[in-house]
Amino acid sequence: LSNYNAEQTARAARLLRELGTPCLIHQPKYHLFERWIERGLTQVLLDEGIGGIAFCPLAQGLLTNRYLAGIPADSRAGHDPRFLKPEHLTAEKLAKIRQLDHLARQRGQSLAQMSLAWVLRHPAITSALIGASKVAQIEENIAARKSAPFSPAELQEIDRIIAG
Repeated sequence: LSNYNAEQTARAARLLRELGTPCLIHQPKYHLFERWIERGLTQVLLDEGIGGIAFCPLAQGLLTNRYLAGIPADSRAGHDPRFLKPEHLTAEKLAKIRQLDHLARQRGQSLAQMSLAWVLRHPAITSALIGASKVAQIEENIAARKSAPFSPAELQEIDRIIAG
């Protein structure tokens, strides 16, 4: 399944079970700015034993250090609007991204590593799909596995920044 809400997922899991086919994977869009799955879907995934595989966990690159100073001319967002659109990088969002980057650096991580660790901290999320175009990006992202657990204060700070 992909991007089904909680009710649709529960119904699909029930129908698949009745047909003798277990539902194993649900692929929702999930990242620091896209948290809709927390409104019921994660509980359905846990209740049904369905693995959640987050796609777009770095918000099309917004949750990396690539756009901290705006949209670089050599980026996909700079020349191909099918991906990250310039209007997605507002001054307000950029301010939040910079605050998140500051928190990540306090944790001894890159913004991408902290963002991936945040997604993967949830027990309903079993994996995350990354869209790397360079080996260095893959290596940086893999290092997120070594992240220290988030403290309650760090999670509160993330929520404060996002809500800001």
